[in-house]
Amino acid sequence: MFSHPSTKKKMRNKYILVGIGLLVFIACKKDISERVVAEFEPSIVDNAGGTWKTVVLTNASEVTVVAPDAITSTAYQSELNTIIQSQTALSTMDKVAIRNWKNSGIIRWNEKARELVSKYNLPPEANPDGTYPAPSAANPAAYPNFPFSNPPYASRAYAYLSVAMYDALVSCWKYKFQFNRKSPAVNDARVKSLETIQSELPSYPSEDAVVAQVSYRVLKVFFPLDSVALESMAKEQKRAKNISGVASASDIAAGEVIANYVADKIIARSKTDGMGTAGGNPTLWAQLEAAALSHGTTTIWKSLEHPARPPMLPFFGNVKLWNFSTSQRDSMRPPPPPAVGSPDFQKALDEIHGYAAHPTSETWRIAMYWSDGAGSYTPPGHWNEIACNTFAKYNLNELRIARALSLMNMAIEDAGICCWDTKSYYYLPRPSQLNTDIKTIGLPNFPSYTSGHSTFSGAASTVLGYLFPSEKSSFDAMAQEASVSRMYGGIHYRFDCEVGLKCGKGIGSFAVQRGQADGSN
Repeated sequence: MFSHPSTKKKMRNKYILVGIGLLVFIACKKDISERVVAEFEPSIVDNAGGTWKTVVLTNASEVTVVAPDAITSTAYQSELNTIIQSQTALSTMDKVAIRNWKNSGIIRWNEKARELVSKYNLPPEANPDGTYPAPSAANPAAYPNFPFSNPPYASRAYAYLSVAMYDALVSCWKYKFQFNRKSPAVNDARVKSLETIQSELPSYPSEDAVVAQVSYRVLKVFFPLDSVALESMAKEQKRAKNISGVASASDIAAGEVIANYVADKIIARSKTDGMGTAGGNPTLWAQLEAAALSHGTTTIWKSLEHPARPPMLPFFGNVKLWNFSTSQRDSMRPPPPPAVGSPDFQKALDEIHGYAAHPTSETWRIAMYWSDGAGSYTPPGHWNEIACNTFAKYNLNELRIARALSLMNMAIEDAGICCWDTKSYYYLPRPSQLNTDIKTIGLPNFPSYTSGHSTFSGAASTVLGYLFPSEKSSFDAMAQEASVSRMYGGIHYRFDCEVGLKCGKGIGSFAVQRGQADGSN
């Protein structure tokens, strides 16, 4: 008989999973950290960046920013004197902060988002009666903590963060080159430039303040229990840029005006995008099963956990899309998989049993590298890591990095929405449900067709291949490996993976079309 674990056991298990996830996170981000530490000068400043098309803003002018004081004004001179005074008494913590924020703030905030996804990517344990508790945004500190940052939730968090950064920075760029006020270290020789490399980018409004403030505002909505730490991180970034001679107090204040406006608008979108009803209820779950039978599925997916766990966000497919409409989603929904029990289906099932029964060192390596399960920053986070590694190689400015992440993460969330729509439409059982001899590296608690890993990866690789065409073949190879990893891990049939990868590439092409038309080229 199932007995409810004590709170102490719950917490012990949670900390074990968190510890494993953090070890994976630290190992995976090592390459990023080594790349980002090296100083670099962005190759271009994109002085027309303020004309680029935005996503949630109508255009960059939607936000109003007042003209700055003249550099000869008493107010601005007072700001400079404050910086000079601070630079005469820098603490060890100040020096560490300056070094920490010397390069891309966006990459650091993306890493923070991935760290938080890893921290909260923990499925709740069962209640004594065999039901499962659900995290509550209204009471995030109750067990289980809010959120459960599973792959769909994570894809949405990365998308909202990235779009907010991008729109805010497009507006920031508009006013930078409209007012063209240089940094304190350029305007006054008494102010030291403590970043070694002096940017030619105008400092009003401060792009660092934009990134810090909008990231803090958005991430605290998705991870409310970490609000204090997020606010502290934002304050550190802004102070580091001030005392290093990069941005004055009024530069930072103007950046905050833009960030707060954009944050308000994108948070409002998040409250009405349909995520609140993505979990469903027992009545709706039963309706999905009945509908799947009418769509040709003869054997319905069931949770193999004990006790049976409700499906993970079965209505995520109804969440608001970024790059196309719901009717386009429906038109792109793939055709039915092979019928359970048919020769084609049995061949696919036998293939997965073969991989599970006879793993090789290479198939095991691939399966584990792309596992991205509980305690990880999920498949969408894995692609964010790949993207950030690439940005550091190419010395992109903050606006270009924000654009790249927004295009990729909109595509990734759209991929998740379409994939979950397909999963709930067909409700196909996983290989291990039909052949209990198949041992898996994990047991995702939702239907099989199509593969989430494959769909996410197809979308991400398509966008990255567009952004960095010289590396397209490398991104495509990564996506292919991520896709087949789910076969090697006993989790998906070949048709799940092949169809998912194809769908993901099609979904990614919509983000590419957005990028081709946004004015940045």
